[in-house]
Amino acid sequence: MGTTTLTNSTPKRRIAILGSTGSIGTQALEVIRAHPDKFEVEVLTAHRNADLLIHQSMEFQPNAVVIVDESQYQRVSDALYPQGIKVYTGIQALASVVEMESIEIVLTATVGYAGLLPTMHAIKAGKQIALANKETLVVAGALITQLAREKGVNIYPIDSEHSAIFQCLAGEFHNPIEKIILTASGGPFRGKNKPFLEKVTKEQALKHPNWDMGAKVTIDSATLMNKGLEVIEARWLFGLHPEQIEVVVHPQSIVHSLVQFQDGSLKAQLGLPDMRLPIQYALGYPERLQAAFPRFSFMDYPALTFEQPDTQTFRNLTLAYEALYKAGNMPCILNAANEIAVSEFLRDNIGFLDMSDVVEACMHKVSYIQHPDYQDYVDTDKETRIKALEIINN
Repeated sequence: MGTTTLTNSTPKRRIAILGSTGSIGTQALEVIRAHPDKFEVEVLTAHRNADLLIHQSMEFQPNAVVIVDESQYQRVSDALYPQGIKVYTGIQALASVVEMESIEIVLTATVGYAGLLPTMHAIKAGKQIALANKETLVVAGALITQLAREKGVNIYPIDSEHSAIFQCLAGEFHNPIEKIILTASGGPFRGKNKPFLEKVTKEQALKHPNWDMGAKVTIDSATLMNKGLEVIEARWLFGLHPEQIEVVVHPQSIVHSLVQFQDGSLKAQLGLPDMRLPIQYALGYPERLQAAFPRFSFMDYPALTFEQPDTQTFRNLTLAYEALYKAGNMPCILNAANEIAVSEFLRDNIGFLDMSDVVEACMHKVSYIQHPDYQDYVDTDKETRIKALEIINN
């Protein structure tokens, strides 16, 4: 890891934010807004939220923007061309824009499988990665980590749990990890049984008790799939075996995760649930920048509790471990099936518990490849989405 300190004389870090209109992207811009002497926005991208992308671009004056939805291109171009901001559109533009020479850090905050290709292009171009898109490592962890090693690229995690592990490892990189413990809030349905979950609506599932996130991540949190994806991501980020990764439910979301070393000692990172902190830590690493975020007080949380996850009721966590042990393209199958299942649940086409059934069926029915290359991942993702929709519609 580098040891540059962000002093006032240090040039500003030039950042590309992929998915700037989403939950992580907007909070990243809050961090940048608070530190105009440290960071500069070089690129902003969005899928289809043209209005917010235009608004952000007017404020931060990036060199270039990408609106992936081609039907929105003209609106964005008409608004930003007079500002001297280059405007591009399409999936390929998203993958190409990260290669701009002026970019130092690429923050990947797009949702789902769509984050894989631009992250690969950014690594190949030698850009440092601030990773909020866990699916990149879930789908193609072996490929991405090998590429990062070859290119000398650091991947700074933004998920609060992985950021916590990363922070606990500062100064400890030479010490072997015995295990890590990822904490989970348990979501809005902690303690509920299957008869209750059979009747759950999307409105109920979208009410997370502690975090403010986008719809996809919020549903994944309610089903514990989010934690399953984080387990797979942690395997690649920290070079661990599946049996070294434990999950505990911690409803207060104050202890963000822990590391246990070979002497039995535990280190934890604590704080109020606020994604701006891990975002700022990743963008400013290794410096801890001043922040006006609310401070945690033990007096406000006199009891911090921990319990085992209910994997009998919330089967997605078990399915994620199964995919991790199976390896190959199985995590890619898990992810693609889940993306379709969540999308169909949000459209009221399937029930809450049906999501796990769709994922499990795809894991049994989609072609397994033990040593996939990039094209295999692309093909697996496509095959799984088709199979998932077949299962749902039959």
